[in-house]
Amino acid sequence: MKLLFDFLPIILFFGTFKFAEGRKEWAAQFASDHFGFMVSGGVVGTGEAPVLLATLVVIVATLAQVSILLVRGKKVDLMLWVSLGLVTVLGGATIWFHNETFIKWKPSVLYWVMGLAFWVSQALFRRNLLQVLIGSELQLPLAVWQRLNFAWIAFFAFMGLANIYVAYSFSTDAWVNFKLFGGIGLMIVFTIAQGVYISRHLKPDEEAGATSPGPTP
Repeated sequence: MKLLFDFLPIILFFGTFKFAEGRKEWAAQFASDHFGFMVSGGVVGTGEAPVLLATLVVIVATLAQVSILLVRGKKVDLMLWVSLGLVTVLGGATIWFHNETFIKWKPSVLYWVMGLAFWVSQALFRRNLLQVLIGSELQLPLAVWQRLNFAWIAFFAFMGLANIYVAYSFSTDAWVNFKLFGGIGLMIVFTIAQGVYISRHLKPDEEAGATSPGPTP
């Protein structure tokens, strides 16, 4: 359930875009009638309507995520706050300026912020952020923690670059597909590979209780 909750905004973005993409005339009219006050000029064209509606949905969904956690008295992860800030600012710019470029940069900026957090924590404060997050669940040699931390930094850097490459090399429809299937798929593959690596360094009595250490971007 937590995995579904974490990826719900991406799923809703994908679903909204695909629905509106197949009904561009309706989407443009609907967006102009109901959200025209949010866009420069007050009129949404057929070419931009799908991504604008999807962006609006992902902003609301991310805000709902934070609100639900706060109402339930649960901690809101720093990265979720960062994600909310980015999607609000860049998504708002996409809607107002009728320009999908802003929202396309959001995943890359988030990935790079996460990678930078892992790097700064280790390089400047001598704290392995990954170990801080899940060290209570796993007992691993220091060298292994350092390799895992570097692996996450490299993964986040790669994902940010991959997102930009797809965004500028392919259609918006292809980018939306990559955002959901490519992003989640690569995350799952990376997490499984990391789990295999970790299993080699666990004590026998820890293997049964081992959990995936990867944070959700």
